[in-house]
Amino acid sequence: MHRAKAQARASHVTVGQVRHGDGGAVEIDCSCGMVLTNGPDWSLDEHIRLHRAEARYVALSRVAPAGMPRLVPVGADRLPR
Repeated sequence: MHRAKAQARASHVTVGQVRHGDGGAVEIDCSCGMVLTNGPDWSLDEHIRLHRAEARYVALSRVAPAGMPRLVPVGADRLPR
């Protein structure tokens, strides 16, 4: 499980420069290909933290032993790119 967590951390790092768009939009790219943005109720930093946490959760869930109790099921629609 430690290896899966380390791989998720290495696969989801921000790359490039922060871009400022019209209307206060701020975005940066993740190394996985997803564009991380701010929104009306969240900051760019919050989106980055959520994205990384989701990636770690999914990676750990994939390698966790069968039958291990989970708080939240991982649906296919919730997997990070």
